[in-house]
Amino acid sequence: MNMAQQRIIFMTTDADILTLSQWLSPSYPVGAFAYSHGIEQAIKDHRITDAPTLAAWLTAVLGEGSGRSDAVLLAAAHRAPDADITKINDLARAVAASAERIRESEKQGAAFASTTRAVWQIDLPDLMYPVAVGRAASLKSLDVETTSAMYLQSFASNLVSAAIRLVPLGQTQGQAVLAGLTPLCRAIAADTKSTDPEDLWSNTWGSDIASMRHETMEPRLFQS
Repeated sequence: MNMAQQRIIFMTTDADILTLSQWLSPSYPVGAFAYSHGIEQAIKDHRITDAPTLAAWLTAVLGEGSGRSDAVLLAAAHRAPDADITKINDLARAVAASAERIRESEKQGAAFASTTRAVWQIDLPDLMYPVAVGRAASLKSLDVETTSAMYLQSFASNLVSAAIRLVPLGQTQGQAVLAGLTPLCRAIAADTKSTDPEDLWSNTWGSDIASMRHETMEPRLFQS
């Protein structure tokens, strides 16, 4: 029996939605505001100059890059037995495209795990960010598809916020971009909820290269 066949179906309640909203809100102390996921470099290179180019960039990152990969890893961590979590975490580290991407996921994951352990009293080790969220959701019996969709929206929201500060981009334009990405977040969550880690792939070389080049960018506002 593979991991997809072993999954457990969870119902989503209002309390579950509120828990996920807290975990994935800007106020949750994971330090997301400090990271741009290569957006800062892409803006400097004039790859992102306005709302349409930002929307196109984020659509690719979510649907064909690290967004989709995070959703696959989150789902795998959600249904994995205890013994497999380390393997999934090692895979999450291995598929990160740059040193900054590793630090971004590692530090946010550790911060998420630390706060969630303390508040919800669950056995959650320090893990890469999507693995930590997937594992925590499983331990709290939260639906994987809902968790993944909200994780992706939070991820996109943070990058929109970075772009608003750097392009510059108006708040209304930024929110319009984020609203336009909502159906994609839902679709990715639905498509990846039963996938195995072997289903990982990425086509967003531009984003990956931007994250690599950002490592030596000076001056810079963000850590990635």
